[in-house]
Amino acid sequence: MSMTPAADADDALAELRSVVQQFVSTVMPREEASRWDRENYYPREVLDRLASLGVMGLTVPEAYGGSGRNIRLTLMVIEELSKRSMAVAIPYIMASCYAGMTVTDCGTEEQKRRWLPDVAAGKMLFAYGWTEPEIGGDLANVRTTITREGDTLVINGAKRFCTGADFSDAIYVLGRSDAEAPKYRNLSTVVVPTSSEGITITAIDTMGLKGTHTSDVIFDDVRVPIGNLMGGEDAWNRGWELITGVGLDIEKLEVAAMSLGIAQAAYADAHDYSRQREQFGVSIENHQSIAHMLADMQVGLYAGRLVLDDAARLADAQTRSGVETSMAKLFTTETAKTIVLDAQTVMGAYGYAKDFDCERYVRDILAMPIIGGSSAIQRNNIHKWSRPRG
Repeated sequence: MSMTPAADADDALAELRSVVQQFVSTVMPREEASRWDRENYYPREVLDRLASLGVMGLTVPEAYGGSGRNIRLTLMVIEELSKRSMAVAIPYIMASCYAGMTVTDCGTEEQKRRWLPDVAAGKMLFAYGWTEPEIGGDLANVRTTITREGDTLVINGAKRFCTGADFSDAIYVLGRSDAEAPKYRNLSTVVVPTSSEGITITAIDTMGLKGTHTSDVIFDDVRVPIGNLMGGEDAWNRGWELITGVGLDIEKLEVAAMSLGIAQAAYADAHDYSRQREQFGVSIENHQSIAHMLADMQVGLYAGRLVLDDAARLADAQTRSGVETSMAKLFTTETAKTIVLDAQTVMGAYGYAKDFDCERYVRDILAMPIIGGSSAIQRNNIHKWSRPRG
């Protein structure tokens, strides 16, 4: 049975999905994905080949070398890459979304001309420098400072869980730019090249998401030109406005798409295993408990795809959709976690062995309800933003 709902029948989406699936099959074989995970290896050479498909430009306007903004297509690419390896899926997000979408939505005309052609060509990746050792979801209280000295910005502070910092070209840093201004009007965002003097990057050893190199980053009197202030000088102290726009909604959908990809891979492996594994004289897929578990996994995948696609359509229309994207992130990540853990149950001891991919799916999926805003944060948002107003 196809797990693709009718909403996926769009010709352009279906055609590109086929192209990406072929790329994954030929350029990202299972044994290589396992090696990247085992060695915590970032396969830059694969990302370079992926760029040749033109998919890095799916968030970049044609005027700057891209193919025009298409969130549904971008999320589909994330989903398909995530079926095989997060070591490619997350760097793709760092190019198309963290760099491409951020600059498109928030940058000045000069910044767009400077950065977007490289993004569309797969030559520029941004890491996000938002969370800090003492600041997780409460980003409005970050302690990193951005001060101005003439035409130079000086950054001091520390960022935590900065994924891909060591192989990114720049870090998109959120910092406090005015000690006297009120909360939410005292923040700015700046693009800091990782080659800048004064940056120290230290790896964090994580359970999963290997090859994406989550890191601590320290900024010690790091100096960048005023031209790297995202949005230009008019955006000084407007950082909160920039990071909480449509881009934040789409970040939630990126995580949902990754979750859906991992869950689909886990379901496929569990289903294949259930057909091959025999117990008590029959394949285990004929045992009702296993059959029902597999059926529930299919339902979860189908529902997750529909929820994600609906929210993606709203995002494509650049409609503020905080409630819908929070719902999609919450439902898809939690459902995907259940699917992956059920797949491990179907595979029994083999689902726990490192020789099989299911063990990696488990490690990777456990991060999804946490990153991009935890499930608790999503529930808070859904309640706060959708309750009746008097």
